Amino acid sequence: MIFKDYYKILGLENNKVSIDEIKIAFREQAKKYHPDVSTDRISEEKFKDINEAYRILSDTNQKKKYDRTWYANVGKRKEREQDRKQREKKASLLELLFGNFHKDVDAKPNKKVPKKGENIETEIQITVEEAFFGKKKSITLRTVEGKMKKFTVEIPAGIRNNEKIRLIGQGKPGENGGKNGDLFIKINIENSKKYMLQGIDLYTNLLLTPWEAALGTKVLVDAIDESLQVYIPQGISSGETIKIPSKGYKDGKGGRGDLIVEVKIVIPKKITKEEEILYKKLSEISKFEPRNT
Repeated sequence: MIFKDYYKILGLENNKVSIDEIKIAFREQAKKYHPDVSTDRISEEKFKDINEAYRILSDTNQKKKYDRTWYANVGKRKEREQDRKQREKKASLLELLFGNFHKDVDAKPNKKVPKKGENIETEIQITVEEAFFGKKKSITLRTVEGKMKKFTVEIPAGIRNNEKIRLIGQGKPGENGGKNGDLFIKINIENSKKYMLQGIDLYTNLLLTPWEAALGTKVLVDAIDESLQVYIPQGISSGETIKIPSKGYKDGKGGRGDLIVEVKIVIPKKITKEEEILYKKLSEISKFEPRNT
C-alpha cells in the first residue's frame, strides 16, 4: 500500500497542528486545486487527495491511528534529520570556541571559502485593516554588534497571516567575503475592535435595537472598505448571522472571502417615562413567551 503524507498534501510541516489549522489548510488547498479553478488531470487527482487528507485528519480517532503510521514513515526521519542538524551545529560551536584539536598543526592552512551569513527571523503584529490595505512599518532590531538598527518594511495589501517578508542581505554578515544572510519577518495579523479574521472571511458585529429586530429594517453595515445597506428580516435574534458574499478578506487571486455579520440586540440601560409606559403596555398585550417556545 502506498503511503500518503496527508500533512504534506495539506501544506502542513508536521502533525503538531490543531483542528482549526487543518481546516484552514484544507480550505486553502481546496480552493487552489478545485476543478472549477484548474481542469488538468493532475489537479483533479490532487483535489481528491486533499479531500481524503481532510476526511482522515479532521476525525480525531482516525487522526490518532494515522499519526502512528505517519511517524513511522515520516516523523522518525524528520527527528533524525533534526538531531543531525543539532549535532552539526553543536560541533561547529565547539570548534568555534575551542578550535579543532584534531587538526594537524604542521598541515598547510586551507584556503578560506566564502560563507553566507546566517538568516535572522523576527515577527511583528499588524491589524486586520493594515493587512488588508497594506502599510509601511518601521521596526528596530539589535544587530550582532549590539547596536540598534531601523528597518522599513513594506507590507503588501492582502498579506496572509503567518506569511513572511524577506529583506535580502539584512541578516548576519557573511564570512571570508560571503554574502550577508537575510532577514525574515513573520506577519501576525491581530483582530481589531471591529473585525475578526478567520481564513479569508471577516467577522463583525451589528448592534440593533429591540424594535429594529422585531420589525425588521435596513441598516448600513461597515465592510472593511465600504458601507453597505443590508436588509434585516423581521424577528431576527441575537447571535444570528448575515453573510455578505465577497466582502471579506482578499484571497490572493483577485477574489474575496465573505463578511459575516453577527447580530447583537442591545437593550437601553436608561429609558424615559414614556418609553417605560410603552414597554409596560407591550408586556401586557404581547403573548410572546420565549421561555416556553
